[in-house]
Amino acid sequence: MSTVHQPDLKDRPARLTVGVVGAGRVGPALAASLQLAGHRPVAVSGVSDASRRRAEAMLPGVPLVPPAEVLQRADLVLLTVPDDVLPGLVTGLAETGAVRPGQLLVHTSGRYGARVLDPALRAGALPLALHPAMTFTGTPVDVQRLAGCSFGVTAPEELRLAAEALVIEMGGEPEWISEQNRPLYHAALALGANHLVTLVAQSMELLRAAGVGAPDRMLGPLLGAALDNALRSGDAALTGPVARGDAGTVAAHVTELRKHAPQTVAGYLAMARATADRALAHGLLKPELAEDLLGVLADGSRGGGTGGTSGTGGTDGTDGRNGSTGTDGTDGPNGTTGTEGNDR
Repeated sequence: MSTVHQPDLKDRPARLTVGVVGAGRVGPALAASLQLAGHRPVAVSGVSDASRRRAEAMLPGVPLVPPAEVLQRADLVLLTVPDDVLPGLVTGLAETGAVRPGQLLVHTSGRYGARVLDPALRAGALPLALHPAMTFTGTPVDVQRLAGCSFGVTAPEELRLAAEALVIEMGGEPEWISEQNRPLYHAALALGANHLVTLVAQSMELLRAAGVGAPDRMLGPLLGAALDNALRSGDAALTGPVARGDAGTVAAHVTELRKHAPQTVAGYLAMARATADRALAHGLLKPELAEDLLGVLADGSRGGGTGGTSGTGGTDGTDGRNGSTGTDGTDGPNGTTGTEGNDR
């Protein structure tokens, strides 16, 4: 723990100058949200042409400068870079003297807690981990979506109130995550949000192959209802051929998938097995029907096939209901997600 004096938040200016290191999908949106709360974005750094264009669109008039200069100008610095880049970036900024004592340093990685900022803490910075559990597009709509969005918050205890206050100013809901639970927290969001995108995209491809002209229009109400039911009722919302024990239907699905989209078979089988396990554990799948069903799944696995897909069987299509949260975090090239909701 740093021995540098950490000023009480009441001693700090009510409004902060804000800098962004990493103009991916997340950083400019958070800075724009803080601007609406009365803070002042003063600098942003970005490497790619896309990130520079995004910064200019989301933060008009804010100069694009190197990362070290962002830290020179800002009281509050958002480090919105990919997870794998973050530790090296923090170390480099600390070793080159870019970090100033009393400076709020915020990263938005779902994977890491505040400990990844230890090099900056030793230089006197105030470390916060604020991860918005939201998927980002890199457009102004992201600012609106932050209203009511949960943030995974990790910080030293003495900075907890400051961290929560920043989240509330951005319109979010702070959810405290302990340092040791950050990887599990992020895995949960990736399972729900990132994998949901894969499931839905593959489901849409299969529907097109089946002759459906507007797969998105067909899936929208169905997935919305499935998601709502899952969030309200958990495993009690399970329906479809796996939960009913319709082994013949599941066998037909595997046959058709192997014929038309063999890359989706392994994923279908994996999701079907997970669904069967949960349905059995919660008394939704009758044991006498489970034996035939599990036999079909075992036979399907022996038949080969690779890839991943949604469990698109059944008219209600809720086999993919585990993708039930936005997060993370969807990971893009320059910001940090959502999981992420952070786009990294």
